[in-house]
Amino acid sequence: MADDIPTLRRILRDNHTIAVVGLSAEWHRPSNFAAKYLQSHGYRIVPVNPRYAEILGEKSYPRLEDIPFQVDLVDVFRKTEDVLPIAASAVAIGARALWQQIGVVNERADALARAAGLDSVMNRCMKIEHARLFGGLHWVGVNTQVISARRAA
Repeated sequence: MADDIPTLRRILRDNHTIAVVGLSAEWHRPSNFAAKYLQSHGYRIVPVNPRYAEILGEKSYPRLEDIPFQVDLVDVFRKTEDVLPIAASAVAIGARALWQQIGVVNERADALARAAGLDSVMNRCMKIEHARLFGGLHWVGVNTQVISARRAA
């Protein structure tokens, strides 16, 4: 599993077009919150959810195979048991990385992705990792550029 800091940093630095499988249009859902954060940090978000025509101002596609342009990374917000065919689709479309979100750990999908030469991450949130590794982590999710244990006056 790619969970060392240099590998995570490289994956987040080098992959800018992200297909988010299971992205919800509901603003309060974790997938929407994470995708909106990534979008605000310069990533191109490509929603993959057959329930919606558009999410976060981007056209939504029913399947990875329906996306008419190159995708760098496939970010999965689905149940663990749903990930294996998504990993196969990620390989088929030529993605460079598969990312399984927090709570999603499919070892077979991980092995399939790695065997095909993709980077693979399991059980981690892209938003949290980006914020942690690129300086955007704070109690409310923004970087104040202030580190102090002293209470504000």
